[in-house]
Amino acid sequence: MNVYQGKSVFGGIAIGRISIYKKGEQQVKRTKITDASAEIKRYEEAKQTAIEQLQGLYDKAVKEVGEANAAIFEIHQMMLEDDDYQDSVKNIIETQQVNAEYAVAITGDNFASMFAAMDDDYMRERSADVKDISERLISVLAGKNKEKVNTDEPVIIVADDLAPSETVQLDKDKILAFVTVHGSTNSHTAILAKTMNIPALIGTDMMLNDEIDGAMAVVDGFNGKFYINPDEETLSEMQKKLDEEIEKKKLLQTLKGRENITLDGQKIMLYANIGNIKDIALVRQNDAGGIGLFRSEFIYLESEDYPSENDQFNIYKTAAEMMAGKRVIIRTLDIGADKQADYFNLGHEENPAMGLRAIRICLTRPEIFKTQLRALFRASAYGKIAIMYPMIISVDEVRKIKEIVEEVKKELDEQNLEYGEVEQGIMIETPAAVIMSDELAKEVDFFSIGTNDLTQYTLAIDRQNPSLDDFYDSHHPAILRMIKMVVDNAHKEGKWVGICGELGADTTLTKEFLAMGVDELSVSPGRILPLRKIILETDVEKYRKGLEC
Repeated sequence: MNVYQGKSVFGGIAIGRISIYKKGEQQVKRTKITDASAEIKRYEEAKQTAIEQLQGLYDKAVKEVGEANAAIFEIHQMMLEDDDYQDSVKNIIETQQVNAEYAVAITGDNFASMFAAMDDDYMRERSADVKDISERLISVLAGKNKEKVNTDEPVIIVADDLAPSETVQLDKDKILAFVTVHGSTNSHTAILAKTMNIPALIGTDMMLNDEIDGAMAVVDGFNGKFYINPDEETLSEMQKKLDEEIEKKKLLQTLKGRENITLDGQKIMLYANIGNIKDIALVRQNDAGGIGLFRSEFIYLESEDYPSENDQFNIYKTAAEMMAGKRVIIRTLDIGADKQADYFNLGHEENPAMGLRAIRICLTRPEIFKTQLRALFRASAYGKIAIMYPMIISVDEVRKIKEIVEEVKKELDEQNLEYGEVEQGIMIETPAAVIMSDELAKEVDFFSIGTNDLTQYTLAIDRQNPSLDDFYDSHHPAILRMIKMVVDNAHKEGKWVGICGELGADTTLTKEFLAMGVDELSVSPGRILPLRKIILETDVEKYRKGLEC
């Protein structure tokens, strides 16, 4: 058994035989021509054919992976139309009196090298895109079809690398997984793999040779491991994991697309909690109705300095576009306590859980807050963005937030920058917010109950302290009464209320939350379907009557 480590693009287990994928070798010969005009015309015709091919790939990708992820094929079409690229091809044909294939190959190599030398990660990725469109043009000029991945039985594709166009043409019924020696987690190929739910590893540290073609193998997308000729123990362990995955997929097929409505007609929103846009593939896979908690603090925690407005805008915009009109609730930065970023220079605190954190940082450092708000409001022009403010304890805080928001909107108006209608809500995670929820409900559009901190502050127990586990009771009657109080106060003002803490995923309390009238549960993507199953099987009124007996 040989074991190789790669970078996981998408989790999952695949067991099957290896099929080595080799790109068709395109030998480009330099041929002298006598009619440059005719050769340029041949190039123009090939370019048009390539654009039509890419449009076909775009249409296929839109259906399978959504508009945002299909956009790479629009980019490829634009690259073919790029003036600099075209001028280079035509100039080589005319000045060197050579064939179009050779001119395209030289231009492709030159542009790919130029992109590869750039400092920006995104621009370096364009190097592979230039190679892809150039190879496509050469194939058309040579009268060949672009290479496809073809197989008669489901296999694990192993390749040196795969271009986005090759990835999107994979027949998911015939491909168990793919493993590449090269590639980047930021590449469009990786993004497509995530969205297509194909277990995949890239950057796998292995030698590619014909000897492994047809060998039995296992792809462990959860741990980034690739097993070739696995032993019986490994194969048995992986088969068990695969069986569990198959059961989950069966559940997905029966529940996907169904409305979250109880037997007696009560509806509830099932949303997902995420830490970054990479998690959106899981949100889509598990059929969440929206994103109930986007933890924006991870943008700050993963940066060495304050993320710029444009950096944040691009992330929020991508999330809005990928969710295609579904609500995306983004929590403003929740730095502090157990989440520290050195460049904030917060200083030592005896009790950081009750110190300078979350909205308190935002209100005392408004320049940081306004940068994030500007990015959020700008992104709202591209989808259904909602903003949620953490660690609120008073009406005065909410009113201060509103003042800053109005300043931001005025600035955007003066700069003629578009933004949409943005719902604004608060997290209820302090006892003070619970007690004041009747007044707070008049100031905001929605509540989201953060049960993790609410439990910690109510029970006066540090949830990070393992020695207090025996005292920590997330089902404490005080917590459940607080949730009910918040729901009732929100509904009196016509506002909806959700739960985004861990308690929302506790299936032993789902019926209880339905009986309370909770409008939304936001949980990790993998918990969506188990909750939907309970909701679909529950008669809330009957459950309430059972409680009264």
